[in-house]
Amino acid sequence: MMGSLRDLLPIILVIAFFQLFVLQQPIPNMVDILLGTFFVVLGLTFFIYGLEMGLFPIGESMAHAFARKGSVSWLLVFAFALGFGTTVAEPALIAVAAEAADVAANAGVIAKTEDARDNYSYGLRMTVAFSVGLAIVIGVFRILKGWPIHYFIIGGYILVVIMTAFAPREIIGIAYDSGGVTTSTITVPLVTALGVGLASSIRGRNPMIDGFGLIAFASLTPMIFVMGYGMLI
Repeated sequence: MMGSLRDLLPIILVIAFFQLFVLQQPIPNMVDILLGTFFVVLGLTFFIYGLEMGLFPIGESMAHAFARKGSVSWLLVFAFALGFGTTVAEPALIAVAAEAADVAANAGVIAKTEDARDNYSYGLRMTVAFSVGLAIVIGVFRILKGWPIHYFIIGGYILVVIMTAFAPREIIGIAYDSGGVTTSTITVPLVTALGVGLASSIRGRNPMIDGFGLIAFASLTPMIFVMGYGMLI
């Protein structure tokens, strides 16, 4: 808990400084803010313990198990399902998709009905989830083959730049943000553990060189797919 408090201390000091010395106003609802900060520290503490006790070990153990089994097809199916499932469950993606649907309805891009908002939000989430699943498959296949990651990343961002010139302006910002919200609390621990565990299990692979990079794929592909989604709808 002290470690979590230490991690949150900079942002607490920043808020207190600007509130008291720049805005020169008392902090409103001090009791609620202190209680909320305590809950944040408590939640962050349990979250970190949960990662160390559950998510990281299960991701690495399943990667080792698939490597011992020697079935590439099942490993790729598992990689896609892991990327898709964790992204669908991402709270940040749910929030962004819902906000994007509301803004799109108010801007007249879609109808101002509940069904239209739900369909837009659902389609956006499924598009991002599919793209992340595909990204993890590509990343796992890269680890198996030992290919350098920078060629994939450079090529992907070149495609992002090209698509930006043709995509509707209303979707570009959402597409760029979609790349960030996918790499959040649920996706990152499991995907990272999968990459490191897989690279550790394969002879000739270095976990430091080959084990990391799956998150970069998970951030890149949603931008491409969401811009494509915007072009289609």
